[in-house]
Amino acid sequence: MDILIVEDEPLAVQKLVKLLNQVAPTTRIIGVTDGIESTVDWLNAHPLPELILMDIELSDGQSFEIFNLVSIECPVVFTTSYDEFAVKSFQANRFDYLLKPIKKDDLAQIMAKYSQLRSPKVTSTDIGFLVDDLRKQTRQPEFRSQFLAKYHQQLLSVDASEVSYFYAKDGTTYLYGRDRNRYVVDHSLDVLEEFLEPRCFFRINDQFIVEIRAVLQIHSYLTGQLKVDLDSGGIAQDIIVDRDRSRDFKEWIGR
Repeated sequence: MDILIVEDEPLAVQKLVKLLNQVAPTTRIIGVTDGIESTVDWLNAHPLPELILMDIELSDGQSFEIFNLVSIECPVVFTTSYDEFAVKSFQANRFDYLLKPIKKDDLAQIMAKYSQLRSPKVTSTDIGFLVDDLRKQTRQPEFRSQFLAKYHQQLLSVDASEVSYFYAKDGTTYLYGRDRNRYVVDHSLDVLEEFLEPRCFFRINDQFIVEIRAVLQIHSYLTGQLKVDLDSGGIAQDIIVDRDRSRDFKEWIGR
């Protein structure tokens, strides 16, 4: 099988060639390019390879742009450092990928597949769907910095940094502030979880989401649970971390 490698890191190229020699010694590396422009030039000047191993992040941009500049009528396997959440996009769009650092067994599986398979051409439309999906998968969440809350008859904006904890009781969600005032917010705790920066806030049970600076002390409790003492008063009950959340809570508080 004739292979084109598109990769801008020389050490990564060396490792990939070494692994290819181990898992598929009859393959032939017919070209190595390191960017969008050099890859387009190579493809315009040479017959198509039987397979392209293509890194996404190249020296002059993302390799997806190549597909807008030249027709590629051979299988493409992307090599990527995207995390496992993002690479679901490749699976959903029926593209193959190798997650960096590339493992010998993963490469062997890919080569076994393509030694028997000839895939249809990859079009810019196919790549467009993949890129759109990747952008959705990797988009950074937007966390709320302000919360509209009711205090007596007033509607006030409370900064997230001024929240000690959220508490739900009898169908109402309360915000306890660092000013030791209690406010009412419209959102349920389930909805608030989506709005809150997870480095700062943690859902310890069905009733409480706590802010990290509000945790004053942690005590061992019954059957693997934890009890926490929180800054700001207002709750006349033990505040317990659910058993199935205790491990994550300790990791969160220890960061």
